[in-house]
Amino acid sequence: MPVTFRAAVLRELNRPLAIETVEAPPLAAGQVLVKLAYSGVCHSQVMEARGGRGVDRYLPHMLGHEGSGVVVETGAGVTKVKTGDRVILGWIKGKGADAQGIRYKSGDGFINAGAVTTFNEYAVVAENRVTLLPQGLPMDVAVLFGCALPVGAGIVINIAKPAPGSTLAVFGLGGIGLSALMACKLFDCRQLIAVDVEPAKLAMARELGATATIDASQQDPVAAIRELTGGLGVDYAIESAGLVRVIEQAFDATRRFGGLCVFASHPRSGEKIALDPFELICGKRILGTWGGDANPDRDVDLLAGLFRAGKLPLASMFSRRYALDEINIALDDLEQRRSVRPLIEIDATLG
Repeated sequence: MPVTFRAAVLRELNRPLAIETVEAPPLAAGQVLVKLAYSGVCHSQVMEARGGRGVDRYLPHMLGHEGSGVVVETGAGVTKVKTGDRVILGWIKGKGADAQGIRYKSGDGFINAGAVTTFNEYAVVAENRVTLLPQGLPMDVAVLFGCALPVGAGIVINIAKPAPGSTLAVFGLGGIGLSALMACKLFDCRQLIAVDVEPAKLAMARELGATATIDASQQDPVAAIRELTGGLGVDYAIESAGLVRVIEQAFDATRRFGGLCVFASHPRSGEKIALDPFELICGKRILGTWGGDANPDRDVDLLAGLFRAGKLPLASMFSRRYALDEINIALDDLEQRRSVRPLIEIDATLG
């Protein structure tokens, strides 16, 4: 029987997403049909919907890249999951077929989709974008394992690997930044500095163990970090605010002779960062990362173990839950910094 369901569709940039009824195509080899329980909302979707990524050649299309749900059906050759499995959906590639080119039927044609979408009641997903839900991990919290957590924690665990006594600053306290901050607490850092412009997020950072917080709307964060570090700057700066000037600030706040600035944010299409080349030859390093160098098949179980041990208080990120019909409110709240990580409840009865 054809599977018809509701989905949020982007038909035009800078216009609200439309809730439409669409029909899933028959599964091709390497594809999985998932009934969604929850979806997260990332700044990437705000960028897509509001034209921040430039010309969109795939309109109309569906959105969302972190979620959780239950497998309904599998296509030929799928061995990673089976019908009835509870799974995490994410954009970072893991093991399995990289099945692409998904298109859904709609009343007036077709709706494009990538290898994973989550602003919808069902999704046809590539096998390599699903990971089995670890035991003891709630399905609402699990959405963070699709993007925010593996990226933010991955920057710290897989890339920075701070030595004991290190100094570290996190710029931007959204889902990725707070995930990075939590991961820093797994290491013996001497200073952990949080930078943002929202007092509520800075208060959350203090609760999560930041040794100092800086309101970048009230003071120069680079000057403040230098004062806190005896004029040197931090050993590691992590940037996830999505703004060119913040990437530049994070680099400027990194110490010479071995300091590392890592950024995972995606500023608007066409924008460029400007760095003083002399700082580079003085031994500063800057690095962009694709997903925190995360491997879902390796890292999800590791991070789930840390969550179960009480070392990752992830539920604190969800300041509000939304219905699928409220997806545009969720995007607005995220863009206006009224929410850390909106959680979309699609079918909470699944778990």
